[in-house]
Amino acid sequence: MDGTDGSRDLLGLTASIAGDFLGSLDSRPVFPDASVDELRAALGGALPEGPIDPAQVVRELAEAADPGLVAIPGGRYFGFVIGGAVPAALAADWLTSAWDQNAGLYVGGPAASVVEEVAGGWLAELLGLPADVSFGFVTGCQMAHVTALAAARFHVLDRVGWDVNREGLAGAPPIRVVCGEKVHATVPRALRLLGIGDSSLVPVAADDQGRMRVDALRDALREDRGPTIVCAQAGEVNTGAFDPLTEIAELGREAGAWLHLDGAFGLWAAASPPLRHLTVGAELYDSWATDAHKWLNVPYDSGIAFCAHPDAHRAAMAAHADYLVHAGPGAERDQMDWNPEFSRRARGFAVYAALRSLGRTGVRELVERCCAHARRFAEELATLPGVEVLNEVVLNQLLFRYESDERTDDVLRRVQASGEAWMSGTVWDGRKAIRISVSNWQTSDDDVARALAAFENAYAAVEAPAR
Repeated sequence: MDGTDGSRDLLGLTASIAGDFLGSLDSRPVFPDASVDELRAALGGALPEGPIDPAQVVRELAEAADPGLVAIPGGRYFGFVIGGAVPAALAADWLTSAWDQNAGLYVGGPAASVVEEVAGGWLAELLGLPADVSFGFVTGCQMAHVTALAAARFHVLDRVGWDVNREGLAGAPPIRVVCGEKVHATVPRALRLLGIGDSSLVPVAADDQGRMRVDALRDALREDRGPTIVCAQAGEVNTGAFDPLTEIAELGREAGAWLHLDGAFGLWAAASPPLRHLTVGAELYDSWATDAHKWLNVPYDSGIAFCAHPDAHRAAMAAHADYLVHAGPGAERDQMDWNPEFSRRARGFAVYAALRSLGRTGVRELVERCCAHARRFAEELATLPGVEVLNEVVLNQLLFRYESDERTDDVLRRVQASGEAWMSGTVWDGRKAIRISVSNWQTSDDDVARALAAFENAYAAVEAPAR
């Protein structure tokens, strides 16, 4: 299959296969039952010695991969705060692959650069951030933390006269990083990637919902006045709880600290007037990290780092080489000045398309609908035998358990195996629990009802042998 006509036919075939997959989401098991050995047998084999017709490759790939695909884009996947992909974002992502722009420099794709400018500004407005923030489009919240905290590292050391870009960290004044004891694992990992070890972390006690305690933070900040970064959280990954953002910001400012906010999914509460109170104080921070592949429902991968100090952001990220064609100051936007990559996918197209297709009211409705489903889960699960709901459902996260760890594991395993829904287990206060994250634009009342029935049936099956 060669030439333009061949490519058009191949893309038509691919669209047909993709449409069949999306059309199967309501009826297919949410989690596949193919074993890893079966998938290796179907997808493996020797490296081909010569070319194979692309249409044959696509057909055989789709057939071999299908038994191992998780129905993440569907409405009954409730694991890991993973969204789906709204139609405009999915289509734009296909175009992104076809256009194949290198979104590192303006000259690698002027439209890709400008669409990031526009989408970044829209996001800052939607999320209630200062209008003059800088931003970088990255793979996800993990790299958004790396990007934002690299800016923080540069800034807090520069304030005490240390040029980390020139001198590195050897011999530098130690950086103290103060965070809640329920901090997400991506934050310490980002710090390790930046050469700031675990010994620099100062964990602050949290309450029963996972919110950082202000009194404990006040005590921690009194101990040292050296270079300090305070990391707060908008949306604890198990409970959805928000740290007291304003109080933390006030204490951080008094201590001269850089304030970083992990808003992977919770920052999107700012898009909803009834939920916006949860994010009050977020605008006071110095940097923010969030995901678009969660609540904005764009295809993986897509995260954004924001920074209230563009000079520090650019100083931490920018790189120059004689062979590159860099934009001049104040002219075009070179995206590589704001993220850790040279060559990169033009992620801004999908984000732009999602925002244009949904608009302000569409994003609001998506967020509020997911939260309403989470509240319904909590209300109805609480009426079922053996269930203990563990969190105040303030957002889209629900945490619950059964009478014992064994019972919790058994019920969860049966629900997962049923194919009706999928969610993950966790540990909360030393005991097993189940967490439900409602983040998908397609989740419906019927999807919630099917998942609730799956838990009711699983518990009945566990109880039956004991009777």
